[in-house]
Amino acid sequence: MRTCSNVAKYAAHAFTKQKMDYRRKRKLTFFTIGLIFLLSGVEYAVILPTIWGYLQILSAQPFFLGLGLSAFSLSGLLSGPLFGHWSDRTRTTKGIILFSNLFEIAGNFMYFMGYSKWLLLSSRLVAGIGAGAGSSIFGFLTRNTAPEDRATVFAAVMACRQAGLLIGPAFNLFLRLCDFQLGPFVVNKYTSPGLFMCVMWILLQLVVLLMYWDLPPLDAAAQGVDEEEEEVDENVEEEEKPLMGPEEPLEAYGTVNSDQSETLITTNGDLPHHSSPSITGESDPFKNFSASKEFLREEVIVLLTAQFITLFNQTALETMVTPMTQKYFNFRELENSVMYCLCGVEVIVGFFFVRWLSRQVADRVVLAVGLIICNISCAWCLIFLANPQGTFAWQLAAFIIGVFLQLLGLPFVAVSQVSLFSKVTAEKTQGFSQGVRRSVGGLATILGPLWAGGLTGNLYVMLGMMLALLALLTIMMMFSYDRLVEPCVVHHAESPEDCG
Repeated sequence: MRTCSNVAKYAAHAFTKQKMDYRRKRKLTFFTIGLIFLLSGVEYAVILPTIWGYLQILSAQPFFLGLGLSAFSLSGLLSGPLFGHWSDRTRTTKGIILFSNLFEIAGNFMYFMGYSKWLLLSSRLVAGIGAGAGSSIFGFLTRNTAPEDRATVFAAVMACRQAGLLIGPAFNLFLRLCDFQLGPFVVNKYTSPGLFMCVMWILLQLVVLLMYWDLPPLDAAAQGVDEEEEEVDENVEEEEKPLMGPEEPLEAYGTVNSDQSETLITTNGDLPHHSSPSITGESDPFKNFSASKEFLREEVIVLLTAQFITLFNQTALETMVTPMTQKYFNFRELENSVMYCLCGVEVIVGFFFVRWLSRQVADRVVLAVGLIICNISCAWCLIFLANPQGTFAWQLAAFIIGVFLQLLGLPFVAVSQVSLFSKVTAEKTQGFSQGVRRSVGGLATILGPLWAGGLTGNLYVMLGMMLALLALLTIMMMFSYDRLVEPCVVHHAESPEDCG
C-alpha cells in the first residue's frame, strides 16, 4: 500500500513538473518568435530612411531605390516555400531559423561594406533569403495554436514587427551620428545600419539556441497531457486495490500489459505524446497533396489576392513617401525617422485593437472593415496627394491624413487574411502553404516599389491603379464572403471537408 502511494505521488509530481516545463518552453519559444519579428521590423526601419541617401552617394540611378527594396522580397519569395517545405517534412523549425539567420548576418555585413551600388543590391538579395524562414514560423504557430486563438496570436506576432518599426527610428537617432573608421571600413550614417543589424542577428542566434524548442503540435501535446492525467488517476485508484486479486492467476503478477507498454517515457522534459505519422515523419505530409486542389479554390484565391494587393499598395506608398516628403516638405533622415516612428505607434495600436476585435467578430468581418478603410485611404491620396495644392500647412495635413488612413486599414487586412488562410488550408502542409502565401506577398513587395519608383512623377496613374486593384479585391470578397470561414473538419480523415 505504501509503495503504491509513493508511486502515485511520484507520478503526480513528475507530471506536474513536466507540464510546467512544457509551458515554460512554450512561453520562451513564443517570446523568441516575437523577438525574430521585432528584429525584422528594426532592420526595415533603420535601412529604409537611409537607403535613398546611401544610393545617391554611390552614384546610383533613381530606379535603384526600387531595385534595392525589391531585391529583399525577391529572394524571400524564392526561399519561403523551400523553408516551409523543409519544416513540413521534418516538423522542426529551430535548425531552419539558425540556418536562415546566417544569410541575414552575411547580407547586413555586405550592406555595411558598401563599396558599390551593386554590392548594396546584392546585400539585400542575400538578407532576403533569411526572411524566408517566416513561412516555417507561421506553420509552427498554426500547428501550436487553436483555430479560435490563431488571429490573436498572429496579431501579437505582427505587432512585434511593428514594434520593431517603431524602435528602429530610435536607433537611427544615434546611428546617424556615427563617423569613424573600423579597419578598412567607414562607419557613417549610411553604413552603420548594416553593422548594427549584423550584430543584432548574431545575438539572436544565441537567443534561438538557448530559448527556442521544437515543441510538439498542440493536439499531440494535449493528448499527452490527457494520457498522463489518466495514468496518474489510475495509479491513485490502484492504491486501494490489493496487489493480487482473489481470482487472478499467479503468472499475471509482475507482467506488463499492452496499455502500459505503450506509455512513452520522456527524459528531456517534454510532455509525452503518442507518436503519429505527422510528427515522427513515418508518413509523408505531401502524400496525396495536390497544389491545384489546395490553392485553386475560391476562398484561397481571394485571400492570396488580398495578400498581393494590400502589400503591393503598401510598398508602393512607402516607396513614394520618401521622395515626396523630400520634394514637398524638405524632410531629411531625422524627419523621416520621426515620421516612421509615429507610424509605428499607430500600427501597433491598430494591431492590439484588431487582436481584441478578432475575439468579438469573425475574421471575414475584420477583413471587410479593413478593405473599406483601405479604399477610403487610397481615394483620399488620389484626390489630395497626386497633385498637392494650397498652402504648406494644408498639403502637410492632407499628407498626414492620407498616411493615417492607409496605416489604419493595414492591421485589419493583414491579421484577418493570415488567420483565415491558415484555417482554409491543410494543417499538415501549413509551412509550405504559408511559404506560398508569403511568396505572393513577396511578389507584391517586388512589383510595388518598381511600380511606384517609375511613376513618382505621375501619381495619378500610380494611385489610380492602386485604387482599381482595391476595388477589384472588394468585389471579389463580396461574392466570396460566404466561403471565407473555417471549414468543418472530419476527424481521422485524410483531409478537411466542408460541412455543406
